[in-house]
Amino acid sequence: MTRFTVLVAAPRSRASVRSTALAAAAEVAARAGVTEAPEVIDLGDLGPELLSETSAAVEGALDRVRESDVLLVASPQAHGTYTGLLKVFLDRLPELGLGHTVAVPLAIVDDLRNSHGIEEDLRILLADLGAWVAEPGLILSEDETGRPESVVRAWADIAAPGLRQAVSVAA
Repeated sequence: MTRFTVLVAAPRSRASVRSTALAAAAEVAARAGVTEAPEVIDLGDLGPELLSETSAAVEGALDRVRESDVLLVASPQAHGTYTGLLKVFLDRLPELGLGHTVAVPLAIVDDLRNSHGIEEDLRILLADLGAWVAEPGLILSEDETGRPESVVRAWADIAAPGLRQAVSVAA
């Protein structure tokens, strides 16, 4: 069994980032041979609890992320990089807390011409936590989130061989 989690780091819960991340997760799962449906952690639902020292919901989300074999991390671009919400959440993981995880970075940007920084920042953040990070990461413009399927399929064609190999090793 492969534990697959989608981590949505949009400040508003149920944002378009979530539906786009689920579309990408379905494609990743199909290409990498993951048959289990992903569990979704929407950081927008946790809100202020992320800053609390004790929160059962946050601890449960952290446990799920630590136990994931595949972690798709979806963040809208904020000030040129990923959201502070994501940083606050991931800062609660221990060093190398994603040491056995295959991480898939997904970024939603306003303008694709300014997207290089967020993909690199997400990759570094996840790798610093010990994850094997899929290459290339998936970047979509905000305009593509309404119908992401064609962009996601094109990305998956390129990323699938590495993902399939990494998932088979992680499982």
